[in-house]
Amino acid sequence: MTSPDDAPRPLGRKAYGSIPHLPGSRTGPADKHLSLELARICTERLRDARDSVIVLEKLDGSCVAAARLGDEVIALGREGRLAAHSPNEARQLWSSWVSTHAERFKAVLQPGEWLVGEWLALAHGTRYALAHEPFVAFDLMRQGARLPWAELTSRVRAGGFTTPGVIHEGGPLNIDTAMALLPPGGFHHALDPVEGAVWRLERQDGAGVRVELLTKYVRRDKVDGSLLPENTGRPAIWNWRPAALPSKDVLP
Repeated sequence: MTSPDDAPRPLGRKAYGSIPHLPGSRTGPADKHLSLELARICTERLRDARDSVIVLEKLDGSCVAAARLGDEVIALGREGRLAAHSPNEARQLWSSWVSTHAERFKAVLQPGEWLVGEWLALAHGTRYALAHEPFVAFDLMRQGARLPWAELTSRVRAGGFTTPGVIHEGGPLNIDTAMALLPPGGFHHALDPVEGAVWRLERQDGAGVRVELLTKYVRRDKVDGSLLPENTGRPAIWNWRPAALPSKDVLP
């Protein structure tokens, strides 16, 4: 029998890679830090006027993707495998949600592109009193490359998708200021302290814009997966569940 780790990847790759941490961010054993030189560009001083920085609220859920292959939209996990084949209930809910909203994804995606975002249905380490649907799109990919933030936000309007709250756009922004600019509960109604923030460094390149890098800050006291049942021994906490399924243990 094929194990989930051996299952094929429809894109021939992972759907999304890891984002390096800024110095001072809490990291896990497999995490990496951004170099000090690049971190300073994001937080202290741009190289020149062609650079720009967008700082977004970092959300705490499961990284997922919806890819358009021909005229079909498929739901993927971060590792690039079909969410429908995952034993994880939250991933299976993601697959069903993508099927239900396939036409919305088609309005955004060209064949070969995929939309990446945070699936907030299940509380991992942060509970949310969601005022919007449980998917928040934060990257639009083409051939493995990120499209610029302005193109992402423009394109997702056709599907009516939510994007992360914007803390800042323009020059560099240090970590303390970024976290201080977050409203209580962030922009997505977190019931626990907001996990952190994500910096996007983009650069004018002729008539276009390219994404140079993403980096993130996670607060030092954050514990990954602190609310997951496999870590707590208690029932799962759901930020969202379909109306057709039992609603107990869903946040009001």
